[in-house]
Amino acid sequence: MSEVIGIKIDNQIYDTQSAKELGLDGQSIYFDNSKDSLFIMRHTCAHLMAEAIKALYPEAQFFVGPVVDEGFYYDFRVNQKIGEEDLMQIESKMKEIAKKGETIVKYYLPREEAIERFKSDDLKQAVIKNIPLGDGRLSIYSQGEFEDLCRGPHLPTLKLLTAFKLTKIAGAYLGGDEQAEMLTRIYGIAFADKESLNQYLKQLEEAKRRDHRKVGMEMELFSFDEEIGAGLVIWLPKGARLRRNIENLLTQALIERGYEPVRGPEILKSAVWKRSGHYTNYGENMYFTTIDEVEYGIKPMNCIGHIKVYQSTLRSYRDLPLRFYEYGIVHRHEKSGVLHGLLRVREFTQDDAHIFCRPSQIAEEVQNIIDFTKKILNAFGFSYEMEISTRPEKSIGDDKIWEEATQALKYALNECRIDYAIDEGGGAFYGPKIDIKITDAIGRKWQCGTIQIDMNLPERFQLEYISEDNIPQQPVMIHRAILGSFERFIAILTEHFGGEFPFFIAPTQIIVIPINSLCNAYAKELCKDLLKNGVYAEIDEKNETLNKRIRNAEKQRVPMIVVLGEKELEERKISLRDRRDKQQSLWEYDNFIKIMKEKMREVSF
Repeated sequence: MSEVIGIKIDNQIYDTQSAKELGLDGQSIYFDNSKDSLFIMRHTCAHLMAEAIKALYPEAQFFVGPVVDEGFYYDFRVNQKIGEEDLMQIESKMKEIAKKGETIVKYYLPREEAIERFKSDDLKQAVIKNIPLGDGRLSIYSQGEFEDLCRGPHLPTLKLLTAFKLTKIAGAYLGGDEQAEMLTRIYGIAFADKESLNQYLKQLEEAKRRDHRKVGMEMELFSFDEEIGAGLVIWLPKGARLRRNIENLLTQALIERGYEPVRGPEILKSAVWKRSGHYTNYGENMYFTTIDEVEYGIKPMNCIGHIKVYQSTLRSYRDLPLRFYEYGIVHRHEKSGVLHGLLRVREFTQDDAHIFCRPSQIAEEVQNIIDFTKKILNAFGFSYEMEISTRPEKSIGDDKIWEEATQALKYALNECRIDYAIDEGGGAFYGPKIDIKITDAIGRKWQCGTIQIDMNLPERFQLEYISEDNIPQQPVMIHRAILGSFERFIAILTEHFGGEFPFFIAPTQIIVIPINSLCNAYAKELCKDLLKNGVYAEIDEKNETLNKRIRNAEKQRVPMIVVLGEKELEERKISLRDRRDKQQSLWEYDNFIKIMKEKMREVSF
């Protein structure tokens, strides 16, 4: 059995140093590739990296070095520029230090003494300022000639670190403030064994190959333009077709499930955002403007518009549940450092819906949403897991309402026989939620849709329905997005399929290649008939060789290629190359149109 490197008590992780100091006994954490072990290991590896940087760049000063989803990083300042080419040298120094097997020691300093010790280091002073007062002591972890302020947890010794890799270098604003100094940030990854590391690095290479920014540019799906602004997507024709195909499938499914389309304005008076709680709890993420001396906020969410739809007429218990949906465009003030292709933008479109129901209807409605979600994710070949996120520190409403809403979500998942995790404090500011996390073709997890129970906004806006006893009652509001946003979901889909989209959503389903000009009219007739039946087809009649045109079609990742020669023209046949099945076949014209039409309808949500 591997070495014990920590213990876990009530979801709190302690390293062996802290456990011994506090006399704690809990669930053992072994040195392996479990989530808790990797957290301790990667935290320690961040300090190992900092020690190596300090050895190579003695003037280096360090800010913070946390564990993150993609491994770990450290933000620091040096007098010279460090680039990708320097990572190998830093990594080599890390290996050299790790082989020495330095012991990691935890000790404490009174806050005032720590301030005095690091008085010449403004980055360390910034760290101290952010540490809660507590008992007046600050913990420090020391290894060899390096030490840093840190809460831990850490490994007992550096000799355990044998499988790590520095992955990238970037700039990072001090404390995430765009007005502050730009520091250097180096990311890394660590595992318990080299086999796991190598497997991860292979996945990283595959992820680079599938990167939606690269594939999207190659396929001409979307673009960004600095003249317009960062984080604002320009959808090119092929990308817009891809998006429309998804929207059409989703719209049909929503109509079949009793959802009604609505649309709210994109700019609302700030008074309504104050009433909702967004102004106080979400205002830093919003854009504001003034019109006729009145402040307005550009919507970051669609809920208020849907509340106003609900309030447009008197509602009876017989009307509920009411299900409103909108492909609502929203804007959020994202910092430039976190923008990332379609995954993190400033303007995006949510596949948003709000359900207004009686408390007794919550469980059934949530179960229906879960079933709907499973059908969509299965259609795209995603595996998934669900997590309940509970009340965050910054929130509205009383504890009783939060507890009722949280229990309703747990009941619904239990009824659907779905295992779930708990993310303490991860809920929206107005209610608990179910987060839907999907796993793509190369094993990466993505946050996707969400189901949120809200009893606070109905109370704030005094929403009512008339009960069977003719008494006004307050409905429950369920916020629901399955895809999350079209932008983010298309980014995930692009990387999941590597641009090889399935036929039913591909931006171009078929490319038709006439061998010579005599076949052009036949190609146009075919395309016209395909388009009439919902299949998007293009003709490539460029003055290039047949082989080159076929290669060009393959580069565009089009599912099917039709080659039309004089024989096909004479016999009204279709010569088809299916890229996914890697097969060629010959079809009767009418039968081909019929089968392609049916193929478009094979998948439904």
